[in-house]
Amino acid sequence: MTGILSEKFDRDLSSVMQSLQELLSELAMPELVPFIPFINSGKNDAELPHNWVPSDPKNLIQLFSLSFQLLNMVEENVAVQHRRSLQCNGKLETEAGLWPWAFKQLKQNDFHEKEIQSVIRKLEVEPVLTAHPTESKRAIILAHHREFYLQLVKRENQMWTPIEQAWQKEELKASLETLWRTAETFAERPDVSYELQNVMYYLKNVFPKLLPWLDKRFKTAWHESGFTSDLNLLDGDFPTFRLGTWVGGDRDGHPFVNSQITHDALHDLRLNALIVLRHSLNELASKLSIADKSSGVAEELSHRLSECRLRFPEVYLQAQGRSPGESLRCFVQIMINRLPIEVVREHATRLKENEWSYRRPAELKEDLEILVKSLRRIGAQRLVETEVHSVIRLLDTYGFHSARLDVRQNSQFHESALQELLKISGLPGFKSYAEWTPKQKSEFFKDELKSTRPLTLRSQSWEGKAKEVIECLQEMANYRKNFGVEGLGSYIVSMTRSVEDLYTVFILAREAGLAFVENGQLVCPVPVVPLFETINDLIGSSAILDQFLSHAMTKASLEFQMKENCRKQPQQQIMLGYSDSCKDGGIMASQWHLYRAQSELEKIAAKHNVELCFFHGRGGTVSRGAGPLHRFVQTLPPRALQASFRMTEQGETIARKYANQATAVYNLELLLAGVTTESLLSPKKSELQPDLVQILDQLAKTSLEKYRALITRDDFMEFFRATTPIDVLEHYNIGSRPSKRTGLASLEDLRAIPWVFSWNQSRFYLPSWYGVGTALCELKKNSIQKFDLLKNHITEIPLLNYVLHNVETTVASTNERIMSLYSELNKNKDTQELYMNLILSELRLTRSSLHEIYGSCIEERRPGVAKTIFLREPSLEFLHKIQIHYLREWRTADPKNPQKKDRLLEQIFATINAIAAGLRNTG
Repeated sequence: MTGILSEKFDRDLSSVMQSLQELLSELAMPELVPFIPFINSGKNDAELPHNWVPSDPKNLIQLFSLSFQLLNMVEENVAVQHRRSLQCNGKLETEAGLWPWAFKQLKQNDFHEKEIQSVIRKLEVEPVLTAHPTESKRAIILAHHREFYLQLVKRENQMWTPIEQAWQKEELKASLETLWRTAETFAERPDVSYELQNVMYYLKNVFPKLLPWLDKRFKTAWHESGFTSDLNLLDGDFPTFRLGTWVGGDRDGHPFVNSQITHDALHDLRLNALIVLRHSLNELASKLSIADKSSGVAEELSHRLSECRLRFPEVYLQAQGRSPGESLRCFVQIMINRLPIEVVREHATRLKENEWSYRRPAELKEDLEILVKSLRRIGAQRLVETEVHSVIRLLDTYGFHSARLDVRQNSQFHESALQELLKISGLPGFKSYAEWTPKQKSEFFKDELKSTRPLTLRSQSWEGKAKEVIECLQEMANYRKNFGVEGLGSYIVSMTRSVEDLYTVFILAREAGLAFVENGQLVCPVPVVPLFETINDLIGSSAILDQFLSHAMTKASLEFQMKENCRKQPQQQIMLGYSDSCKDGGIMASQWHLYRAQSELEKIAAKHNVELCFFHGRGGTVSRGAGPLHRFVQTLPPRALQASFRMTEQGETIARKYANQATAVYNLELLLAGVTTESLLSPKKSELQPDLVQILDQLAKTSLEKYRALITRDDFMEFFRATTPIDVLEHYNIGSRPSKRTGLASLEDLRAIPWVFSWNQSRFYLPSWYGVGTALCELKKNSIQKFDLLKNHITEIPLLNYVLHNVETTVASTNERIMSLYSELNKNKDTQELYMNLILSELRLTRSSLHEIYGSCIEERRPGVAKTIFLREPSLEFLHKIQIHYLREWRTADPKNPQKKDRLLEQIFATINAIAAGLRNTG
């Protein structure tokens, strides 16, 4: 933090915590006041007795949890106000990643505005909202956070009188009291419908309001950068994004997502889009109360109204009756009435298709274009820009579906479904599919995909996994038949290990009627997308893609999808798993193999004249792919980003990035500006020099060996389960999806989220750094020249600089004293000593190696990061000690006393929530 920024932060934080102090005193809780962090040096410091726990820590845990939440919101608001200050002083181009900065970079690289516009018109940017179980806060808590944050923003106004300031302080304390009195943890595990409601909140209340702000900021930056071209929304001159979601479609290890859930999700997403559009059109109608007598009626509008009178006389007469003598308003009212919904009981709505209803968003877009032309005819250009623009932008973003619903399922599940189908079909020689050799499978798909007939009769009753998959695919087929393909995303095959895993989906799609014959060839209208997750899968990904793109059905399907989506080139989507690759091989090997895979996959796609769209499955922590977005896109290989970009927004990152308007606009601008900039710069990038490739290969290989040597030891899982709260997280009501894929107690079966979450809670952060120190040390030992090359040019190697920068942050967040306290939970003292020696020696080696690479410690180079970690540490240490105490009690409690175990579990849940708030992440 700069001096001024640090002063504001200290001042704002102190004010908020003093309000909390007053509230607790007023609530007759003076015993808690000495423990309030950030303003007192009481008993919450690091000098607490080693195993000291208060007799009733419930309120103390809640105090620290709330304090961390307040600290996070103060930090967010200070960052927002800092960016506003930069904008006021004309220095926003110094804020890396935003449009002013992006345009400056592009101009310095000799790009002209027409080239920039060309890429912007091609942008396909899609944040995909998932329900990964990493959001530990209840939806009502998030709502209270938003209210409190607005109170902070309100106080930034310097015009309030002293009396008004006193009123505001009372309002802020009321918000604090609401937060204090609201239970933080889930009483029961949330189901899929709850998760869909949570995502729907953002789709209904947040994203629609951001669109005008995004466009205003873009337009201002465009002109202030010296560009002279006029920006026309109808020509695609404003950068757009669309939204995707997995909620209701992600079946990977999720037994509670069935075809009915998917049906309901598609229904709710469509209904939400139409409600939001209706609201926006109603607002537009209220603004266009322009009398025909004063401004006249444009020819286009008069002609269109005459058409409406002939085709939809009832709709026309109703609209005209509400807006006599106001043709523009009448026309908007006709648009409202033609939306395929109806209003019942005032504001309640439901889907309803009438003969006059719009069938596709393009029909509404056509009417809005007529409205734009009509307004321009009468010289009302300002109304186009301020009123109609936002409706068109909303329609472009939402369509009639809000967000495209992806479906994801595991390749092993598909294989079992195919086995069941083959058994039902009764074809001779098709038993025990799982036992076939690769050659037998290859021959089967080669022959079977030439046929257009299903394996079973349409009237056939399926069972088991075959039934689940086919009913899901039928749901997609029915939706496409009724509403088109716009609301359907991709069909993602997790753990793709061979090309047959993708062909299997083609067979299942044919069985469900989703695939059909087009020009004599079977085609699938929904993109079938491989998800490469482990290190070995990433290594083999290019060979799989080459085979897949060579297949006749793939080619025909991509051609069909290209035409249906009005693209100029076939596009294949590839999803990359950041979480599982890191869990599998550690951070360094994960990031390097992800880079190499993208580079090789791009070359394969170019060979087949296919455009690639990489779908980055990034989580909220470093070991799950997180990091500053604008720096992340800079690390991508040459030509890996060509205007098409998808990225998951998982769990807690949704609230962190989009809960508050200014922060949400900032994050979306980073996304759009980053993708635009990298799409232009990427083709000009040089391939990595052979000596750098060799260095990165060596670092990845050494770190992988070191990491795997640790996690594959026979007794490692015993140490892991004893030393972290993983057993509690398996009971934690944080998401609807189970923490394990199949229920086995193995590392392979454990999902990446609880793996990361548990290491973070115990302050090891192990997956995000382990192996890096040894890799750097070995490089120096084997070749001082290579080490010096890396050291002297680290800032010129974007990928490695990005990885080490993120590793440095997590290393700074570790706490050796806390790690040692958690390790004492392990009753096997031999394994405790063995693993702590291995881990702590590697941690210290990593810390010293990073210091040598960067020439200084993090406290000197990144004081803001160091300060925010240091500020949290005393309170966190207190919470860790309480958690360890209750973990020990819970694990040794008498199983015949379930009430006691449940009480202890609730206490541990509270500490997990509080520590997650302090660390600003879960998994």
